[in-house]
Amino acid sequence: MKIWVKRATTAACAAVTCAVMVSSCGFAGSSDTGAAATIDAFAAALSRQDAGGAATFTTAPGQAGDSLTTTLKQMSAQRVDVDVENPVEYSDGTATFSVTTTWNWDKGRVYESTSGGTARKLSSGWKVTWDPAILHAGLTAGGTLREIRTDAKPAPTVRSRSGRAFMVAQPVNEIVLDPTRTADLNASVRALAGVIAPIAPMITGQVIREKLDATPGKAITAVGLRDSDMQVLAGDPRRVPGVTVNRSDQLVMADRRLSSPLEDGLTNYWQAIRDATAGWQVEMLGPGAAPRKLAGEQGPPGPDVPTTVDQGVQLTLGDAAVEVGQPATILTLDAQTGAILGMAQNSFAIDSGVDIDRPYPVGTTLNPVFDAIGRAAGPQHERGEQLLDRLGLGVQFTVPGASVPTPDRPGIATIDFRPGQSMISMTNMAAFGVAMARSAAGQTSSVPPFVLKNVPTKVSGGDLGGLDPAVVRPVLQAMTSTAATGDASDLTRAPGLRALVGTNGPEGPGWFVGLQGGQVVVIYTEGPKSGTAALQVAQKYFTIK
Repeated sequence: MKIWVKRATTAACAAVTCAVMVSSCGFAGSSDTGAAATIDAFAAALSRQDAGGAATFTTAPGQAGDSLTTTLKQMSAQRVDVDVENPVEYSDGTATFSVTTTWNWDKGRVYESTSGGTARKLSSGWKVTWDPAILHAGLTAGGTLREIRTDAKPAPTVRSRSGRAFMVAQPVNEIVLDPTRTADLNASVRALAGVIAPIAPMITGQVIREKLDATPGKAITAVGLRDSDMQVLAGDPRRVPGVTVNRSDQLVMADRRLSSPLEDGLTNYWQAIRDATAGWQVEMLGPGAAPRKLAGEQGPPGPDVPTTVDQGVQLTLGDAAVEVGQPATILTLDAQTGAILGMAQNSFAIDSGVDIDRPYPVGTTLNPVFDAIGRAAGPQHERGEQLLDRLGLGVQFTVPGASVPTPDRPGIATIDFRPGQSMISMTNMAAFGVAMARSAAGQTSSVPPFVLKNVPTKVSGGDLGGLDPAVVRPVLQAMTSTAATGDASDLTRAPGLRALVGTNGPEGPGWFVGLQGGQVVVIYTEGPKSGTAALQVAQKYFTIK
């Protein structure tokens, strides 16, 4: 015999046999303490994603808490709706119910499942009989649910201007050391450094220790290795206490000889495409079983990313950047279009955090420019600012695929006509160089730098546009003079060179901007004698290009 708790009445009790009346009428109608109340409380806690709270209403709080915690974490839903239907108490101290669980995520993603469960009346009151199948029909002991992102295959490829693969998605193995999972951290650091030494000799024990010290108590990624790298290690890193290997697809250089500061910006753009085309999937996991897909959607793969990068130029830039033992970054562009052909920097510049967007002191480098603008604008300050903008010096550029803007590094040029007070980014200097090259070739307007084909650069804080001959003519003359008889006159193998060179004092930074062979070359260096260092990098580039 069964009694529907929410509808039970005294009259109903009177209608049953006397033997059953005692056991059933004692709780019929007492929904605040009966099975329905417990089941509803369990469902309400689960709807709040309170795993511990829901587990207290079960017959096995420990097991239930672990299972619910794992599933709620893996499902990572914005909202969970748990609706109980047909709760029924029986005279033998048991009850049954159905439950519909609806998982809700952003972008209208929803997954709904219906399952059933039971409850028992114990000495401590009614409890939901713990069974993972309450969460989803067919879920067994030790099983959980999870929602995962899916990405269409094949992944987009970042291509050079010739159409060759420049960056590709490949499996990368991140070697992670967690200091909380080893009893002897120093021993683990030494052992890990030894294991990865054949492929990553620069990641020494000291380097690993510095990474750990920078984030006390937190896991760090010692190095990321491709599958082929893993074959030449001096052992299995997983055998080192505290070390795990996380494998995932990442965007890496197709040619391992290449590296570039452009990688971050290109990866961000590539990732945005992946995010826009990403799908999703709900899976059921069980011990010893392959994940079972329950629901999900996946759109088509995103398009490849065409860039203006020249792989040959990029390789040459990398060789030039390592010419000096201080921070050095070199950028080249097509002199007529502003297309970025490549960018490279040495390890010292990487350690210093030099990037394409950050403003740096320009020192004496642009004195000929400021002088020319001062003469052309006279006392008209607004006219002077307009002339600066049109040269690309007074505006802010956001270059998709190259810029990685952050709130504390807006990349805005600061122009002050007082010596040593002006600051610009490498992007600004690049735009200036292109403006000069275009003017020398008879063009009358400036254009912004760019690296992604058919994706425009955002210009803010002013406008590019027509170039004033009264400004560009004396500046081109100064650039010619600097290359012929000035600071850049010792450079060889650079026929037709026009350049400006300058520093911000003995400690730098130093700049070089040159027009040669249809290219604009911008070099930024830091440290003592940085002007000389910039010229050394330039000479190396002209020698090997």
